[in-house]
Amino acid sequence: MARQLAKTTVDRFRRRLEDERDRLEAQIAEYEREIEEARLTESSSDRSPDPGNAEASSMKLEYAKELSIEQNTLDLLGKVRRALGRVERGEYGVCESCGKAIPLERLDVLPYTTLCVDCASKTS
Repeated sequence: MARQLAKTTVDRFRRRLEDERDRLEAQIAEYEREIEEARLTESSSDRSPDPGNAEASSMKLEYAKELSIEQNTLDLLGKVRRALGRVERGEYGVCESCGKAIPLERLDVLPYTTLCVDCASKTS
């Protein structure tokens, strides 16, 4: 059985995860606002470039980049929410694969991790 983290340690990580969740949610809302703004601008009559020209290609590339960044942020937000769920269930800091304690040093770097270093390296 893995060692239990002290309540103060879990509370510290909970606060970090909640702050990160709030930051990511705000960032996603901003991405969505910018993407919608770009869509509206692109479809407006005064800015509807020929799909074959360089400006249209540049806009498509920028749009794809924004979607990729948003997807990465959504993925990270999912990990943070999952970690918060583990905090609530009393499972935080325990590797969900082998059941051993996740070192505090690893949690400090990746507070949303659910795997110890050994198990994470096996899945990579």
